[in-house]
Amino acid sequence: MQKLVMGIEGSKSQNGGTAASAIEVKNLRKSFGKIEVLKGINFDVERGKLLALLGPNGAGKTTIVRILATLLQPDSGTVRVLGHDVVREADEVRQRVSLTGQFASVDDELSGRENIILVARLLGYSWGEAKTRANELLEAFGLTEAAERLVKNYSGGMRRRLDIAASIVVAPDILFLDEPTSGLDPRSRRQVWDIVRTLLASGTTVLLTTQYLEEADQLADRIVIIDRGAVIADGTIGELKTSLGSGALHIRLRNPEQRPQAEQIVAQTLGVSVLLESDPAALSAKLSDTELAANTLTALTRAGIAVTDFSLGQPSLDEVFLALTGEPIETEQEQPS
Repeated sequence: MQKLVMGIEGSKSQNGGTAASAIEVKNLRKSFGKIEVLKGINFDVERGKLLALLGPNGAGKTTIVRILATLLQPDSGTVRVLGHDVVREADEVRQRVSLTGQFASVDDELSGRENIILVARLLGYSWGEAKTRANELLEAFGLTEAAERLVKNYSGGMRRRLDIAASIVVAPDILFLDEPTSGLDPRSRRQVWDIVRTLLASGTTVLLTTQYLEEADQLADRIVIIDRGAVIADGTIGELKTSLGSGALHIRLRNPEQRPQAEQIVAQTLGVSVLLESDPAALSAKLSDTELAANTLTALTRAGIAVTDFSLGQPSLDEVFLALTGEPIETEQEQPS
């Protein structure tokens, strides 16, 4: 993605301050009617780093992103982006940030190239500059062959890549990614991850909301977990995993159809709740005593359940989330926001 990096270096705004924090949020509160969505949120994001904002549906993640991007005003608290107050200095903030939401905002009736050129022209590029920037981004995002095709004929992954490309025509100092890989297949999701890593390497600060814990595990420098409008955890991935104070037994079965039976056996043997992984053949559980791992595997073998792989290690991010919130990440319903 060398041309993408070159393009970013050439187009990134240069009017940045020197503060260590790109984003500062203090005692942020927001209600919709009688529903208090944000209840005194506090966190900050270091410049050039990626912070993943996690939480069940309805926890308030998207509301926070909208406030940071100046699309909503907070009820109270202080929110500063690159040293600018998001209420009093909203115009300055908008010049420095870009937002890619859960759904692609590109025009279905234009081609990929036309979409990029349109955005570039709106941002003040000449026709020649707009075409050059479009060529750079289309090549960097693997869309050159589809450049003349109408976007309505793009796959979901192609649309998402084009949407991110359009959001960095003039590369922002801060990029807000609100569930950018929602609904994408694993290959397209990893392509987006590569793009995000390139942006981080160029110095862009990223705030990411996601329902995919593996995504946060792969990309985040720090994680903030929000539940019911309040921050319940803040730290690096290692710190959050260590906070559980126990190890974990990870098991993969030969036959995914036996997982319900295996779940019962593991729960009875270890005396803890079992986490069913996104892989239909995998499950894991907290493990306070490593000697119990052998007992668990023996019990599975006696029940005729073949194990193809197992490991002892730190809890997964899924287990951390479950322990902190009491629920898997996708179980709660979205509240109005």
